[in-house]
Amino acid sequence: MINNNNNNNLFMSSLDRDATHEYELELISDSSSSSNMIVPTPLKSSNDKLGLSERALSAAGAAVLSAIIVNPLDVVKTRLQAQAAGVAYSHPMTNHTSRMAVFGPNMMFADLRCSPTCTRAGVHGTVSICPPDCFEYKGTLDVFCKIIRQEGVARLWRGTNAGLALAIPTVGIYLPCYDIFRNWFEEFAAQNAPSMTPYAPLLAGSLSRSLACTTCYPIELARTRMQAFKDFNSGKKSPGVWKTLVDVLSSVKTSENMKNNVQSYRALWTGLGAQLARDVPFSAICWSTLEPVRRRLLSLVGDEANAVSVLGANFSAGFVAGSLAAAATCPLDVAKTRRQIEKDPIRALRMTTRQTLMEVWRDGGTRGLFTGVGPRVGRAGPSVGIVVSFYEVVKYALHRQQHAT
Repeated sequence: MINNNNNNNLFMSSLDRDATHEYELELISDSSSSSNMIVPTPLKSSNDKLGLSERALSAAGAAVLSAIIVNPLDVVKTRLQAQAAGVAYSHPMTNHTSRMAVFGPNMMFADLRCSPTCTRAGVHGTVSICPPDCFEYKGTLDVFCKIIRQEGVARLWRGTNAGLALAIPTVGIYLPCYDIFRNWFEEFAAQNAPSMTPYAPLLAGSLSRSLACTTCYPIELARTRMQAFKDFNSGKKSPGVWKTLVDVLSSVKTSENMKNNVQSYRALWTGLGAQLARDVPFSAICWSTLEPVRRRLLSLVGDEANAVSVLGANFSAGFVAGSLAAAATCPLDVAKTRRQIEKDPIRALRMTTRQTLMEVWRDGGTRGLFTGVGPRVGRAGPSVGIVVSFYEVVKYALHRQQHAT
């Protein structure tokens, strides 16, 4: 009886080691290597065991987790960029004359509340209120404080529903397609041009991101608008994704020069060029940095690899790669935000990414081009780390389960 148990334990541990080794080959194998021990064959065979639906499920779970955790930083980044583009965040009733004419002298405004440390606050009724310039955002922490005080903590998760609606199909397309394209490019390069193998992640990341962005762009447009604009009607429910998109179309259709239905629906893809100009280089930088870093980290672990080491290696590599890519592409992110929040439909359709960047440079110089870089980097590093590590750990678990079966 004892011998049978020992045999079973040895068999299961052998399966675990085999599954771990095969998973490592999937990530570590480099078809440009001169070693005959590591070749593209295990990479292909191990990937064939996981179908597109399993990859998409892993990616969608990772996207949900990331969207919920990092959404506040996305809101802060969007607010800073929108303010630089000219969006006013002070309440229209901060003007004393307008307030008196509309509501009378005894109306209280909870959303005009100043911080206790503000020396410029005035008292109206029983509420301490601020002048318009006190509503301006002066940095990342200032945005956090003012959103919490003036709009409530829940506002930091504004657009999370759009983020979830966007993240599931986007990452469900993006990561599985990246895996498939990378394997194709690596196999093709290994057979035809071995020196091009290191560029496979760059090409795969750019192509898969372009596909995902174009497919799901209207939801991205809605999310940016939901995060950028402050809702002053505290008694009414803030518009959701569908209402935001309907408002975009309505503003286009009521314009004098935009009667063509086909042209009006183009408004839902306003700023797509800027989005691709940001995301394609982001993906290229991210994946070309991430792949060698995580392969190096996994090679250090060797045969001792398990779910924890796979998670740690992927999160560390994703954090470094995401932070670097986010900082490098921040000017393009500023241009994308500015194009998405443009309220003049004719101007929105006529503006190009290059013109927008020149406008940002003219208004704010280098500082303007890197508006919101702090929260953007703070968001992208953990986000990429969470998505990639969660995705790879689930793949690793499914791989082990299928190998054992």
